[in-house]
Amino acid sequence: MILGEKKFVEIPGQATLDLPPLLVNDAAQMRRLDRIVELANRLIDREDLVPAVTRDHVLTEEDMERRKMDLALNLVEMYCAVNRHWHWGDGILEWIRQCEITFEAKSDLRRLLRPDVWPHASRSSFVTLLEDKHVPMDGIDIEKAVGLRLTFRHLPPLSDFSDQFLFYLNNRLANTAYKTWCEMTPAPVSALPPERFNVQVVTM
Repeated sequence: MILGEKKFVEIPGQATLDLPPLLVNDAAQMRRLDRIVELANRLIDREDLVPAVTRDHVLTEEDMERRKMDLALNLVEMYCAVNRHWHWGDGILEWIRQCEITFEAKSDLRRLLRPDVWPHASRSSFVTLLEDKHVPMDGIDIEKAVGLRLTFRHLPPLSDFSDQFLFYLNNRLANTAYKTWCEMTPAPVSALPPERFNVQVVTM
């Protein structure tokens, strides 16, 4: 079936299938923000991000500390966003794995799966399904979330990230990873009809 520019797979019957719940550790915020702020301060000192002399004047020690704190808080905020997106991506990839098990158990759905290597590029249709069903994600960019999880098997601590990554590179890197993953899907690319599936998100 073709609707607009999107082609959907044909699924026999009219019944609606309940897919496994999408479990997300959305409360995966840092347990000790004071420790994260400390790591951010170390990153700022290591990279010498706040120069003592600007074009206009020499900074006082008080100005230096204030600028360092502002920058540290910005880095922590950026890292928290990366942390949250990564955990959503981790939940989505595990959900795709559970959906595979569900599809394998049903003869009329088994044929829709392709036997490629995990994480299966052809399974990007499950991500498209989440988008088509407008699953509530509270500000999460689903492609960035999956891209970050494809990039990092385990989320590195803040101290392993550069300030350049947190401020400029994480969006581009994640989106590129997701796009590359999707483009590996063998043709023809077909979407799953959203009206035939129920998806429940459970945040933990």
